[in-house]
Amino acid sequence: MSELYMPIFALIAGLIGLVWGADKFVNGSVGVAKNLGISSLVIGLTVVSIGTSAPEIIVSINAALKDSGGLAVGNAIGSNLANIGLVLGVTALVAPIPVKKYLLREESPILIVVTALAGLCLYDGQLDRFESVMLGILVLPILIFMVKFKKNHQTLKKLSTTDGIEITNIKLAVFWLSAGLLGLLVSAEITVWGAKSIASYFNVSDLIIGLTVIAIGTSLPELAASVMSALRGHHDIALGNIFGSNLFNILLVMTTAGAISPMTLPGSVFARDYAALAGMTILMVGIVFISLAQAERQNKGPNISRMFGVVLLLAYCGYYIILWPSMAIT
Repeated sequence: MSELYMPIFALIAGLIGLVWGADKFVNGSVGVAKNLGISSLVIGLTVVSIGTSAPEIIVSINAALKDSGGLAVGNAIGSNLANIGLVLGVTALVAPIPVKKYLLREESPILIVVTALAGLCLYDGQLDRFESVMLGILVLPILIFMVKFKKNHQTLKKLSTTDGIEITNIKLAVFWLSAGLLGLLVSAEITVWGAKSIASYFNVSDLIIGLTVIAIGTSLPELAASVMSALRGHHDIALGNIFGSNLFNILLVMTTAGAISPMTLPGSVFARDYAALAGMTILMVGIVFISLAQAERQNKGPNISRMFGVVLLLAYCGYYIILWPSMAIT
């Protein structure tokens, strides 16, 4: 048992380092972008959105390079499940989450289509380089569309995602960007080593470790930020952030692993894990639709209620019940 202490310590330290590195990387990136005269709207929709997925992306690259593609794919799918079931569910329990109509008209169709395309890539148990690159390329037109369309939303011109980030010195911004990136790279190396060692010790696949420990660990910053924002009454864009994060997890995290190291995956990835992701995504979009419809009938502001938060959490727990047999230590 003593040989397990170091991997557990490495995993915990690695996850903490990923959180720190992501924070500094985002702050530095935003500082550089602001010094270059890029608008807060564009920064919020691109730099910050991708930056908050940086831990998953770096872990995915590191895992793929170490022939642990299952961990990378598990991290992408597991993080999306955690974002919907855990982050959104807990945040809704803390305080009802306001819903904007554009989420149903714009982000929802994009997320559903991208999730469906991910299913096409996974259904045959293969994630090859060509389909990974083709899926990853979609991030460019989607980003352009989001930036262009969001400029038409007056309420989003006051986007507050970067309000607390004030690095006016370009040299300082570059320093923190570099320090954050270095922190991410080192922490990812430590995290992947710890995760692989634990999986090997308990004879559990790296896919399961990616779906559970790594996925929840890399989603904790979003959970903490969403809950704190809800407590302070500043969570208008919480739902939009989850839509964006899930898009980038599919388009960048999963595809990066496939592009670097094409892999063969067990059938359970599509039949169990992807099916759960598709179901949770449809559930989230359905809740948005119901919330908007109820608000229109009752002539009040639409929001995701605490009841819907319970539904999301129960659905997430249900996935773990299904996953449990695969987590059994042999």
